[in-house]
Amino acid sequence: MRRLRALHEPRGRRDHSLLLLEGTHLLQEALRLGLTPAHLLATEDWAAAHGQLLERLPGACRLQPVSAEVLEAVATTRHPDGVVLTLPLPEEPQAPGPSTGSEGLVLALDTIQDPGNLGTLMRTALAAGVDALWLADGADPHQPKVLRASAGAALALPLWRASRPALAAQLERSRAAGVQLVATQPPHSGAQPYWSLDWCRPTVLLLGSEGAGLAPELLALASHRVTIPHHPAVESLNVAVAAAPLLLERQRQQSGQQPGR
Repeated sequence: MRRLRALHEPRGRRDHSLLLLEGTHLLQEALRLGLTPAHLLATEDWAAAHGQLLERLPGACRLQPVSAEVLEAVATTRHPDGVVLTLPLPEEPQAPGPSTGSEGLVLALDTIQDPGNLGTLMRTALAAGVDALWLADGADPHQPKVLRASAGAALALPLWRASRPALAAQLERSRAAGVQLVATQPPHSGAQPYWSLDWCRPTVLLLGSEGAGLAPELLALASHRVTIPHHPAVESLNVAVAAAPLLLERQRQQSGQQPGR
C-alpha cells in the first residue's frame, strides 16, 4: 500500500513508472483505450456490482479485494467509489518534428498551474479533435487530480512536455513550416474576433497561465492574435473556459460554416 500511496507524488510516479487512477469511469476509459492495468484494487461491493466490467480485464491484470478503509488510504479522494488502479507511466516522447501541426490542430499550454484547469483543458482538447498537446512546465499531467478532471482524456491525448525555451524553439520551427500560431488577447485590444480566423488551416493555439497569461517571448512568436468578446464586467475568462470556443470553432468551420459567420 505504501508503494501505491507514493504515486500521489511526482517522484513516486517516476520511481515506480506507474500512474494512479481512481474510479470506475477511469477504469472504463483505460480499457476502452486498450490499456492494461498493472494493479486493480476494489471493494467486494464494487466487484459484485461490476462483474461485466471485470470480465473485460486483460488476463495479465488481477483483482485484489480490499476493504473500504484500505481503498480510502490508497486513494487521493476522501470517498473513492470502490476501485483504484495503476497503469504504466507513458514514455516521454521526443520533441515533435518541425512539420508537426502542419495538417491539424495543436494546443500549446504555457505553465498551467491548476490541476483542475489542466484536466478540463485536456478533455476539451480531445472533444475538439486536437492532434497533440504541448506543455511547458506547470502542473504534472499525470497526477491523480488531473487524470480525474480530464475524465480519461489525459490517457488518450498525444502529449509532449518541455521547458518554455524548448517550447519556443518548437513553435519557431512550426511557424517556419507554415503553421499559424494563434494567441489570445483581451477584448478591445485590436485583435480579431476568434470566429473570423480560418481555423481549418494548420494551427497551434497558445494559451498561458491563469495569472500571468502567455509569456512575452511566446506571445511574440504568434502569427495571429484573436479575442473572445465578452461583457466588460469580467476582465478575463478562465483559461479552461476560453479554450472551449476557440478549439471548437475549428469543427464549426469544418462543418461548412465560413469564418466570420
